[in-house]
Amino acid sequence: MNSTDTAISQNPVVVIGYGNSLRSDDGVGQLVATQVQGWELPSLRVLAVHQLTPELAETLESAKYAIFIDACPVSEAETDSAGGSHGVQVCPLQPMDAENFSMGHVSDPRSLLALTQVVYGHSPPAWLITIPAINFEFGENLSPLAQQGVTLALNEIRHLLAN
Repeated sequence: MNSTDTAISQNPVVVIGYGNSLRSDDGVGQLVATQVQGWELPSLRVLAVHQLTPELAETLESAKYAIFIDACPVSEAETDSAGGSHGVQVCPLQPMDAENFSMGHVSDPRSLLALTQVVYGHSPPAWLITIPAINFEFGENLSPLAQQGVTLALNEIRHLLAN
């Protein structure tokens, strides 16, 4: 391993896809993360997890930056009014404010970033990619809306990695 490889492994871009893979569209974040892992880029550390947990703060501590991927529930009416596609959203994230943060409860990326900030004194720049989802029934089949969102989310991740 040369010094460049060491620098990359010490400060990877962390990609975390999360959600319940047994509740159809809710698992879309994990699916996207698994596909990103298939790119086999040495500068990435990719995790597909059921939910965000406090232990992930250690992974974020050394990250160059982080990308979170999750499903975003939308109604059929919202998808109809948007011409059939509610759209994948990419939003920059800041750690949750200290007064709203509870050390024992990490359920979203902002609270995980806040925990990282409290424990390690800093948190990485981060983005949240949300994929519209309408099917949360038991099963592993994505709705057409979520399937379309997978492709769009992968393109957004490529864009973030290129910049």
